[in-house]
Amino acid sequence: MVFSIKLLNTLILLLTATTFTKSESAEHVPIKVEIVQENGSFIIYRNGEPYFIKGARTLGTRYMEQVAEYGGNSVRVGYGDGLHAVLDRALELELTVLAGLPVRAERDGFDYSDPQMVEQQFSRIREIVEVHMNHPALLMWVIGNELDHIPGNIPYDLKMWNAVNDIAEMIQEIDPMHPVMTVIGTGMPEKLADLMERAPSIDLLGINAYADLYHVPGWLDEYGWNKPFAVTEWGPSGHWEVPRTSWGAVIEETSSEKGSLYKQKYREIIEADPRSVGSYAFLWTSNRMERTHTWYNMFYDDGSEKEAVHVMRYVWTGEWPSNRAPRIEKLMINGMQATDNITLMPGTLQTAAVEAFDPDGDSLHTKWELLPELSEFAAYAGQGETKPESIKGFIEYIGETKFEISFRIPEEAGKTYRLFVYVHDGNGNIGVANIPFLVREE
Repeated sequence: MVFSIKLLNTLILLLTATTFTKSESAEHVPIKVEIVQENGSFIIYRNGEPYFIKGARTLGTRYMEQVAEYGGNSVRVGYGDGLHAVLDRALELELTVLAGLPVRAERDGFDYSDPQMVEQQFSRIREIVEVHMNHPALLMWVIGNELDHIPGNIPYDLKMWNAVNDIAEMIQEIDPMHPVMTVIGTGMPEKLADLMERAPSIDLLGINAYADLYHVPGWLDEYGWNKPFAVTEWGPSGHWEVPRTSWGAVIEETSSEKGSLYKQKYREIIEADPRSVGSYAFLWTSNRMERTHTWYNMFYDDGSEKEAVHVMRYVWTGEWPSNRAPRIEKLMINGMQATDNITLMPGTLQTAAVEAFDPDGDSLHTKWELLPELSEFAAYAGQGETKPESIKGFIEYIGETKFEISFRIPEEAGKTYRLFVYVHDGNGNIGVANIPFLVREE
């Protein structure tokens, strides 16, 4: 039997809807959250007290304890991350939650010109809001994530913003205790005019921005945005924003370079713009693949903390942790860095070296890993990407300090690889870097 896309999406909406009871919401007493403008700045008031968002984007409840311990006060999650469990855990940790609502995008097959689909989605969102709106850990609602974005910069249906506005007004009617936003990225900047025209009821704007975060204030000025905003995703440079090798491999910043960027962006934009009400650092987790398994994760696979975690602790509290992550200055192959477009002959023996130091003088230990580059990448947000299998037995000699190795190049010509180095300090902290190279034809 063949189903139409519209019918399939209708079935998805119906099958994924959870049976909710309003009694779940009635168990709690909500805390009022409002945004006011004072002396030219926007300020969140929660329970009558000023509240600047010191947040992190988590995946479910994982690493939420570290947010609280390190001076953060909020987490952002999607509905699919287990919203109820996250709210309850946040309450225990005295955190708040920016709650994502499962409003679907056209890139997922949703049709905003189909009144039935739009109405079914509207009804489902209302049910979810009614269940969770009284939870004392709830901070604000988010209507979808980058709903305008369709890979390939394909124009989106402007009716989507009308649907966003209808949902915002519905939430404001049934839950006046919590502000409502939607989240956009910075691609196709003219969309801000469409949003302002068709979704004027949202209380504030969520913005996902990476290297281009510095351009956000000017962008908002250009289109006359006069409401508050929160930076709902930010961190290192995005993989679409960095230099590439001559064969197209993206060049990833080291964990130390990323740490410096987190600090600079927080001080110069998030903390400085009078319209900013705070942010959610991306991504407060480990073991998530997007272009590489190290690009956005602020923790390493074993839970070790990268410099970005320590930077957030510093900007949130004004104090560095008692023991800080190792810093990586350079990773080289035969004295060359990634920007030198490294091509190597198959089967040959080559040398790699890392320059690193520890701010606390701890003894450092290295681990090296060689991975083939993925041949295909997800169209959006790393969906479906998995870490490739490591090349075994590639190291033939390790220097006494383990900061230098001799390694054998794989035999298959025409393939791209990445050599990773992980520098541990023995105290749960880590520095990470990688360098791409191409195995050239003989």
